[in-house]
Amino acid sequence: MTKPLANRIALVTGASRGIGFATAKALAKAGAHIVAVARTQGGLEELDDEIRKEGGSATLVPLNLTDSDGIARLGAGLHERYGKLDILVGNAGVLGPSSPVGHIELKTFNDVMAINVSANFQLIRCMEPLLKQSDAGRAVFITSGAANKATAYVSPYAASKAALETLARAWAQETANTPLRVNLFNPGPIRTRMRATLMPGEDPATLDTPEQVAEFIVPMCAPDWIETGKFYDYKSRSLMSFRSPA
Repeated sequence: MTKPLANRIALVTGASRGIGFATAKALAKAGAHIVAVARTQGGLEELDDEIRKEGGSATLVPLNLTDSDGIARLGAGLHERYGKLDILVGNAGVLGPSSPVGHIELKTFNDVMAINVSANFQLIRCMEPLLKQSDAGRAVFITSGAANKATAYVSPYAASKAALETLARAWAQETANTPLRVNLFNPGPIRTRMRATLMPGEDPATLDTPEQVAEFIVPMCAPDWIETGKFYDYKSRSLMSFRSPA
């Protein structure tokens, strides 16, 4: 039986745990070869074991996404090896400090922006030519409700996700007349390490798992997904369009 993503190459960032780990596994199960990017070698090796158990395959890329030259080298390597990229899942992100705006150091703010925004900008720059070589390139970026709620005390995170959303939407407009589709996915509160850090008193058993979320990301990576520049809200299970404030 042919798998829906057979012969497709999928790059997933932040793949060593949480939503990235689960999404990489789900994409592999659907037939994609996974290019798994994360800082943690051990987590990547665990992912590789899980993918192999299911009969899938992965290429492990230990890489700190603040290394913009490393991202460029990765793009060149993918071009040399595959000549294309079919799927990009920009999942890697950091929460940053929980503090009033005026108490946050500039370096700390910049560190959050480096991972949550600048790394994705560099991924777009370096992977767009490869995605355009695909017959149905698909890009999905993981965002957060903090972007539009402007959540207090996590301003660097909220600002970074708002910037990421605008970046992705602009890219979607630029590529609207190509086979490439670019969208955003908001998982909401999910049973992850980041959520536990933000809400230490919360019972994780009340939250959905990354595996449940991943099942909704996979269809957005498929060739038959036609929407672009949209926002999928997992909590409401709805695909939304952006609009100007009323």
